[in-house]
Amino acid sequence: MPGPEMTERQGWPQDVGIVAVEIYFPYCYVDQSELEKFDGVSEGKYTIGLGQTRMGFCSDREDINSLCLTVVQKLIQRNNLSYQDIGRLEVGTETIIDKSKSVKTVIMQLFENSGNTNVEGIDTTNACYGGTQALLNAVNWVESSSWDGRYALVVAGDIAVYAEGNARPTGGAGAVAMLVGANAPLAFERDLSSEYPTVDGRLSIQCYLGALDKCYELFRQNANSKVQQVGEQQLFTLDSADGFLFHSPYCKLVQKSLARLMLNDFLSGHNNPSSRSKYVGLEAFRDVKLEDTYFNRDIEKAFMTASKVLYEEKTKPSLMLATQVGNMYTPSVYGGLVSFISKHKTSEISGKRVVLFSYGSGLASSMFSLRFCQDASHDSALDKLVSSLADLNDRLDSRLKVAPSDFEKVMKLRQETHHLAPYSPVGSVDNLFPGTWYLTHIDEMHRRKYERKPMMTLSNSDDVSAVDIQMADIQAKKAGVPVEKGSSPISTSS
Repeated sequence: MPGPEMTERQGWPQDVGIVAVEIYFPYCYVDQSELEKFDGVSEGKYTIGLGQTRMGFCSDREDINSLCLTVVQKLIQRNNLSYQDIGRLEVGTETIIDKSKSVKTVIMQLFENSGNTNVEGIDTTNACYGGTQALLNAVNWVESSSWDGRYALVVAGDIAVYAEGNARPTGGAGAVAMLVGANAPLAFERDLSSEYPTVDGRLSIQCYLGALDKCYELFRQNANSKVQQVGEQQLFTLDSADGFLFHSPYCKLVQKSLARLMLNDFLSGHNNPSSRSKYVGLEAFRDVKLEDTYFNRDIEKAFMTASKVLYEEKTKPSLMLATQVGNMYTPSVYGGLVSFISKHKTSEISGKRVVLFSYGSGLASSMFSLRFCQDASHDSALDKLVSSLADLNDRLDSRLKVAPSDFEKVMKLRQETHHLAPYSPVGSVDNLFPGTWYLTHIDEMHRRKYERKPMMTLSNSDDVSAVDIQMADIQAKKAGVPVEKGSSPISTSS
């Protein structure tokens, strides 16, 4: 992919948005049905109750720096880019391992050989929302007088781990890198976006759904005002977009969220004769107040049933990664975008609109829309975007399934060695995808060193119990084990 031309711009850059996207998730996963048995919970608690099937996780070989190094290098290489093509780099994450230095600083070491040190941006941290703010900042940079014609690169990554208990099966890990520029195959619809940040809240689910309600209200107001300006009467509803993608703490909440949007449509337009046929059987709820319905099971069930067809068509295709990898935190909604794209052919999404809802504890949230370009021809920018994700299913299927008992050992190891220095990781480099950056050592000053696993084909073993983790005492872990030599090492210092 050639870099953008450095030409003098006239007016607003056209079709600013996502030019290319790459995703990374760990090689190892635990099966949620097996985890149910291991944890001694009721059958279906994780798989049906949460809607999760598999959960990706990292050994002590991986941290937020290595995840982001991996996904950035994969994006650059897959799209034949030069690091000189990047003028802004911003990272969204809540996985903090150094309170002084940003992840962006570590990633910049990939730029050294290109000689490009003129790169704006820094880390953005706000729970699961940081990636979205980084993306909005990148779009604003391209659309501003500060833009120098180069691409912006946005990286969203996290490792979500929980202590033993009800929260543990809602973990996950991964990173998404997005190239932002003009004339993008997936462009922001500037007139159909709405950002709604607010603060505080007594319950996490109520906060999430309350933010969703408010974002959708403002989003529709914005969209409807634009429609009225051109003399049209049709109001924005779930029928107005081809996909609705959500931040996914767990997949069942996403299904409830789409039902929530139908409830919003119903309460705001149930008196419209043209829309009444969509809400047959829901008349009993016409006078409810939205703020009183967060935990009303009757309403929830009724609208989940009424929205089932829309969910299957417009939202479920976005949940492949959320179901099989888990909650990636900051990149969650963008993992949904990657999943949605990978589930469609170029001709099927050409010209289509998708609405994204991003949410982070604290709380901050945004709802915005993207539209795929019309050009679905072979080797078009859109076709290249879709083709770049064609191997996603194969990558998911090639992972190693790990027994819950070994998964528990890995979680215990990560807990015992968190912020330990000096420390040499003991996790097997074999349990990483080819081309993955990994941690080799942390010295007594907390400086981290990384190497890259060579690009070679991994054999997919049927042995589901092998995780090469040594649960020795802390002193033995400090001594470390020999590591496989890969790319030239990268070092970081605190």
